Amino acid sequence: MNDRIKDAIKQLEAEIQGRQKDDGCFHFCFENSLMTDANMILLLQTFSKEKELTKQLCERLSSLQNEEGYWKLYEDDEGNLSATIEAVFALLYAGYYSNGDLAIRKAKAFIRKHGGLNRAHSMTKITLAIHGQYPWPSLFHLPVHIILLPPSSPVSFYDFSSYARVHMAPVLLLSDQPFVLKNKQIPDMSDCFFREEEDLLPEASRSLLTSVQSAVKTLTGLPHRLYLLSRQRLLTYMLQRIESDGTLYSYFSSTFYMIYALVSCGYQKHDPLIKKAIQGLMQHACLTERGVHIQNSPSDIWDTALISHALQAHPASGIPLHKSEQFLLKHQQTKFGDWMVAVNHTEPGGWGFSKSNTIHPDVDDSTAALRALRKDDPSFQSHYTRGLKWVLAMQNDDGGWPAFEIGKTNPLMKFVPIDGAESASIDPSTADLTGRTLEFLGSNARFPLTDPRIQKAVNWLRSHQEGDGSWYGRWGITYLYGSWAAITGMRAVGVGKDDPSIRRGVQFLEAVQNEDGGWGESCKSDQEKTYIPLGDSTLPQTSWALDALMAVHERRTPVIEKGISCVLRKLEEKDWTYEYPTGAGLPGNFYIYYHSYNYIWPLLVLKKYLSLST
Repeated sequence: MNDRIKDAIKQLEAEIQGRQKDDGCFHFCFENSLMTDANMILLLQTFSKEKELTKQLCERLSSLQNEEGYWKLYEDDEGNLSATIEAVFALLYAGYYSNGDLAIRKAKAFIRKHGGLNRAHSMTKITLAIHGQYPWPSLFHLPVHIILLPPSSPVSFYDFSSYARVHMAPVLLLSDQPFVLKNKQIPDMSDCFFREEEDLLPEASRSLLTSVQSAVKTLTGLPHRLYLLSRQRLLTYMLQRIESDGTLYSYFSSTFYMIYALVSCGYQKHDPLIKKAIQGLMQHACLTERGVHIQNSPSDIWDTALISHALQAHPASGIPLHKSEQFLLKHQQTKFGDWMVAVNHTEPGGWGFSKSNTIHPDVDDSTAALRALRKDDPSFQSHYTRGLKWVLAMQNDDGGWPAFEIGKTNPLMKFVPIDGAESASIDPSTADLTGRTLEFLGSNARFPLTDPRIQKAVNWLRSHQEGDGSWYGRWGITYLYGSWAAITGMRAVGVGKDDPSIRRGVQFLEAVQNEDGGWGESCKSDQEKTYIPLGDSTLPQTSWALDALMAVHERRTPVIEKGISCVLRKLEEKDWTYEYPTGAGLPGNFYIYYHSYNYIWPLLVLKKYLSLST
């Protein structure tokens, strides 16, 4: 089997090398849910005369419709209401379909059967409200004054995670007026809206809104001036975070809302800010098997860092990586971002997800980039030190690591009346971030288990292990992802293979191995908060499980042998699981098929397998 493995490694490396761009980055598509495609169609129809991209997006979007009329987010999804609404609305708005077409009639029947627009996700309702197809209810109407509330208030604007803040700023401006776009092309969706139903806020959400309104009353100043100041602060918040490509924080979703928020604030449709934002979003286009797709945020930094590390892993590829290292060094951040509000004693030094991202670093991209830099090169030392210090400064008081900022754990934020608030509004420590950071600190930066920071992180992981021995992963699917990160992280800093947490984690992984030797977990897991098997194996998830088991056993075992055979077979077959999403953005709403993952993770585990003793 060793010869097959070596051949597979050569093939993977050859294909990877062909994806490197002139600037040194390795470019792969970050394929996410169809929301970005649908919303890009809306933008182009409203603000641009670009017809070819609209046509391409419509063709791909229509090709993804199921025979029964619905659209779905992943293969074993039984149909997603919000995705179906978004697709129908966009295709009608573009004139690609009319209401009489069979595709639309079947889709609308699905929408009505599943509760209509009233049961859509909050993000879908916001888009519909912008276009006059859904009322702007109190559901979205946090007072704009929240941005003026001090940190001492029960809730303040900066209690939101950074990802939530950059979306909430434009949404608050839009819902405050409320804003409705006027355009004769906008399709009428009233046949899918059930007026007899009302959106009822949960008791906890009503209490939160009452708390915010009470805090607002304590603000001193003339009411109207405070109101105008609040709107100006929200507008300024957006304007100060526009990147050089015109996008807001390099995200499609936040930029989409920003464009309409600017119009609501009096900007003209052809204002240079809006035109540049749309041009920036057009650069998010990538080519998939089904056609052109709009990425929520290109994954240039993430892919380049992970691929460079995989190519360096023993046995090294021989592919020159000087250009990719220079690419990463060029995009190490030097600006102070929002993270400095809570950590003002540390210099910038992290990395973001996209190369256009200059002020919104995250822990995972930063440790990935640091892994990819050769520590023995003196010219990298200052960059490495700055990056390491930034990562260490991002450790939460509880011992774990968040994605973007420390201390964003106000439990009241879970009750913000928007779907997915528990996952999006806060940025707590997670098993995947904590485990992957530990893996970097142990295997790369050589931190010992005796270091107090390492001990706190290990203790956090122990306390967050699930009853079945797994860990919940926030940014990947789901219990396989979290368990892999936790086990490899704990082992890298010196936790023994006979440690009870490690043993229980291994038992979980071995218990859920498929008959074909691989591993596969459904996207449904992150919604149900329990492990749900996919029924087949995926390359990334099989690789994660193998990486964890090899970190513990440190030798070839029958379980590992079967897993490696599955990896080799899946690389040759490239069946339906090859495109299954294994990245997570927002439970039940946003999943990611990283095109790079079928290269990165198999390459790493195949190399590690060759180094194991028999």
